[in-house]
Amino acid sequence: MLENEFFKEVEVFVFNLLKNELPTQAIYHNFEHTLQVVKITNEIALAENISEEETKIILLAAWFHDTGFTKNVNNHEKASKEIAKKYLTEKGIEEEIIKQVLLCIDATKIPQNPTSKLEEIICDADLHHLGSLDFREKSNLLRSEWEQLCNRYLTDVEWLKENNEFFGAHKYFTNYAFNKLNAQKTANWLKSQKDLKKMIAKNEEIEFKTKIKKDELKRKKEKDNRPERGIETLYRVTLRNHLKLSDIADTKANILLSVSAIILSIALSILFPKLDKADNYYLIYPTILFLFIAVVTMIFSILSTRPKVTSGIFTKEDIENRKVNLLFFGNFHKMPLEDFQAGMTELMSDRDYLYKSLMKDLYFLGIVLEKKYRLLRIAYNIFMIGIIASVITFIIAFQLMKQAGIEAVLN
Repeated sequence: MLENEFFKEVEVFVFNLLKNELPTQAIYHNFEHTLQVVKITNEIALAENISEEETKIILLAAWFHDTGFTKNVNNHEKASKEIAKKYLTEKGIEEEIIKQVLLCIDATKIPQNPTSKLEEIICDADLHHLGSLDFREKSNLLRSEWEQLCNRYLTDVEWLKENNEFFGAHKYFTNYAFNKLNAQKTANWLKSQKDLKKMIAKNEEIEFKTKIKKDELKRKKEKDNRPERGIETLYRVTLRNHLKLSDIADTKANILLSVSAIILSIALSILFPKLDKADNYYLIYPTILFLFIAVVTMIFSILSTRPKVTSGIFTKEDIENRKVNLLFFGNFHKMPLEDFQAGMTELMSDRDYLYKSLMKDLYFLGIVLEKKYRLLRIAYNIFMIGIIASVITFIIAFQLMKQAGIEAVLN
């Protein structure tokens, strides 16, 4: 029947209609799908031994059942009936046949609920892909069509759940479709259920890993935002800077000590042997001043670096009253290890005590630094002024010696 002239004209009409007016996003409900439905419809009709007139009705319904996608995607069955009615009326088809064709088209609407043999045939033909080997390919095409044409986006899990629900609600109505397609449909359903379980397990694993990662980031962020971290950084940087300043002060003091010692040794080895001569009496005062400046400078340099000796002992009352700073070695160097460990345990268990100890350490280190730099500044000032004064004194002495020599010659 499909080879007669009438159905060839119908095929050409449907082909041109879908070619020219079907949206390009309709990659499942296209002419290929229509052609397959027509062939399966004819196959089922032959197997079910329906009459020639009934076969004609059902084939016409198969050709026109998805033509409505060219007009209205959301209610394409209604549009398909309008297109079919107009075409068949123009071709002079009997009104009763047209009515049956429209009923068959309307029966393909999901969920399917056929009320006659013809409606059962076209329903089975329309969803024959559920029991085909290429079900997954067809399913992917339908999903892509939903996304592009209907803006309906589903996750992989949602899509598989949709498929499983559809499989569970669907059944083949005709004996031929049930015998031929139902076994493969069951296999496809089981495969879909297996894929869904895998996908759910995979998503749960991803969600678990994501949750762990988020929790780690949250803990890290909370840790970074804790005031304690900023306080610890403050103490660490400040103490390091103070220790560097202390090292710089000690280095400067050592330089001054070395220079003063060299000057003192030169004075003692070169100038002092010459003072026992009567002609060199003019060098006595400059030399004494020179040596005095060197000695005083050394004294202040030593004072700036001299360590302070402390008792090195603390009592339990000091710990209880939070009066001792266990972070400074001078407070515990004479204590037994057990007492020191007990004191440190108490210190680490009390955050306020710990921070106060750090404050004390920082404060007294600042006091020491102030003393160091004050004494060092005095030493440098004495050295600078003394060197200048010594040089001036030597110059004056040489001038007096020169004048005395001239007067002796004249006399």
